[in-house]
Amino acid sequence: VQLQASGGGLVQPGGSLRLSCAASGFAFENYAIGWFRQAPGKEREVVSCINDRGDNTFHESFVEGRFAISRDNAESTVYLQMNSLKPEDTAVYYCAADRSYSGSITNNVGEYDYWGQGTQVTVSS
Repeated sequence: VQLQASGGGLVQPGGSLRLSCAASGFAFENYAIGWFRQAPGKEREVVSCINDRGDNTFHESFVEGRFAISRDNAESTVYLQMNSLKPEDTAVYYCAADRSYSGSITNNVGEYDYWGQGTQVTVSS
């Protein structure tokens, strides 16, 4: 099982980045995928989640209207489009997989089974 997060980097405030999470080694189409982030000295927190079919999403309030999550089951990849980035978005971003039933998703960090290694996002001028 592998989840490979990529696409992070240094961007100025107001800029955009698109993160990718490439999965392998499990039945990707049966899993909800979540993006989480962790800033230094803070707990890991949920950012956005998408169910197995891609027709149900969740966004934490602090990214609502700025971030969009999508998935391509044929490519076993989930994307996080991040726009209007702010310095407080600076963190390591992780993707994770949770077995989904009947199109369910959860924003509970503890329910995710598989985790990727993280990609650093830094928003600074």
